[in-house]
Parts: sequence; structure tokens; C-alpha cells
Amino acid sequence: MKPALGALLLGATCIALSPIFVRVSEAGPTATAFWRVALAVPPLWLLHALRREAAPRAYLAKWPLLVAAGVAFAGDLGFWHTSIKLTSVANSTLLANLASLFVTLAAWIFLGQRPTRLFLAGLVAALAGVALLVNASLEFSGTALTGDALGVVTAVFYAGYLLAVKGLRDRGERTLHVMAVTSTISAIFLFPVALASGEQMLPSSLLGWGYLLGLALVSHAAGQGLIAYALAHLRAAFSSVSLLFQPVMAALFAWVLLGEALVQLSVNAWPRWYPGVSSIVLRRPPRLDALMRARLENWPIPESRKAQRSGMQRLQSQLPQLPMLRVRLFRRELLPLAICR
Repeated sequence: MKPALGALLLGATCIALSPIFVRVSEAGPTATAFWRVALAVPPLWLLHALRREAAPRAYLAKWPLLVAAGVAFAGDLGFWHTSIKLTSVANSTLLANLASLFVTLAAWIFLGQRPTRLFLAGLVAALAGVALLVNASLEFSGTALTGDALGVVTAVFYAGYLLAVKGLRDRGERTLHVMAVTSTISAIFLFPVALASGEQMLPSSLLGWGYLLGLALVSHAAGQGLIAYALAHLRAAFSSVSLLFQPVMAALFAWVLLGEALVQLSVNAWPRWYPGVSSIVLRRPPRLDALMRARLENWPIPESRKAQRSGMQRLQSQLPQLPMLRVRLFRRELLPLAICR
């Protein structure tokens, strides 16, 4: 477990560095988003090949969801990178991580899945934290307020990305394959947008290229690879805590490397924001726990890996199909996608 835990912490650290690379990038925000995915595509396809994952069935039927995930991810990166340029790293990262709230709200509005009282209480706490952040930006400058607004837009796009990925996972798609395909589609979509925006497309120095390579290889590819490895050896509920540490680490990096101070209102917003998001990410409905315990009390433990897989499939078939969108969304196979920003 120690190597897996180390990989999880190192992967979360790599991902927390991404807003730092974006802030110091010499290219424009949308151009930086393009280079981030474009330079990460070869390593992701290499990781996919090394894992020797089986080719997914009915591949053409999944293309609408793959394209939707790629476009949503492109919007997520484009708006988030612009937000990072306009407001503080702490505010931008915190607001972008409201995606889990939007996922549950989408399930409520479009799928009729009523949220629990715990979710509603968490939503109020999270919105109180957001109000404090926005108030601090309003007192600071209008530009910072625009950056905060783009951070919320980022969360909406990221929620759409996670919902599309959930549909792909339910249809048998593998995590690394989804990462590779969506990154490729995002690069194709971001390139003309960056050109049309008139941003600086190329860095003006070797150091600028180094920042882009760090963003693509360290934060995007290596961060995803390390977390994917860790989640294969750790419990998903335990690993999901890294979702909550990434904004903290990003803010600390911004403080140490960029000299970006945490104003008092931002500090006060964190204890209100974290309970709201953690109630969505970490909660597991007690009914599901009771059902699983009842099924597992006298369940035999098979010795071979094939027998274990067969036993889990039978166990899942005996459990009722509960509408647990937000729980299944953050299971082990989806956590790398949910964490990687």
C-alpha cells in the first residue's frame, strides 16, 4: 500500500502544479490549454498501449459521447486557464472544483434523483464560501470578479465532462482510453479557437516551452498515470480525499512560488466550501452499505483472479439498480478523470 499511497500523493502534487504552469506560461490561456493536451496526447496513448487494454466494443456507437466529453473538457480547460490569469489561483481552483455540486444538481433536474438533506446542507455551505470569495474579488478588482465567474463556468463544463465520461464508463470504456481520446479531441477543438482569439500561440523562450512541457507531461500525463496506478491498489473512498486536497496544495504552491497571498476573506471561505464539496464527494448512502454488507456476510472468497471477477459480477447482479449517480461517478475507475485538472 505504501507505493500506491506515495503514487497518489505524488500524482495529486503534480496536478496541483497545473495552475502554476498556466500562470507563468508565455502563451495565451487558450493556447496553453491546447499545448497542454496536444503535448500530453503521445504519452497518454503510450500508457494506453502499455496497459494492453482490450479494444472497446461498439466503438462507433460511443463516438457522440466521446466527442461530447472532448468538447466539454476543452471548454473546461479554456475557461479555467483564462480564470487563472484573471483571479487568484486559490479562487480559480476552488470555484472550478464545484463541479461535483453541478453533477448532483444535473441528476436532480434531468434524472429526477432528489438530493438528500446532507447534500442541501452542503450546497448551502459551499455557496456561502463562494459568496465570500466573490465578495473578496469584488473589493479587489473587476478583473478578479470576471476570473471568479469564469471559474464557475469551468465547473459547469467539467461537470458535463464527468457526466459524459460516466456514460462512457457505463458502456465499457477504459479510463486511459477515455483520457487519450478526449485529450485528442480537445486538442483538435482548442487549436482553431486559440488561433481565432488572436492569442500568442508560441512561447517566446525555451523556458516558456519548459513550462508547457511541465504542464503537459508532469501535471496532465504523469499526474493522471500516477493516480490511475494508485487507485488500482487503494480504496476509492479513501482516494477520493485527494479531490479535496488539490485546491489546498495549489493555493500553497501559488503562495510559495508566485508570492500570491491568501487574503483573510479567502481563508474564511475555505471552511465553508470544504464541508459542502466533501459531503458530495465522500458520502456513501447507508442503504447501499447495508445491502452490500448483507450480501457479503456469507460470501465465499475465491482464490483466483478470474473467480474473484466472476464473483463480483454475480454480486453486482444481485444488488438492485439504485439511481446513485453521484456515488458511481467517483468510483475507482472515474477518480483519475475527476481529480485531473
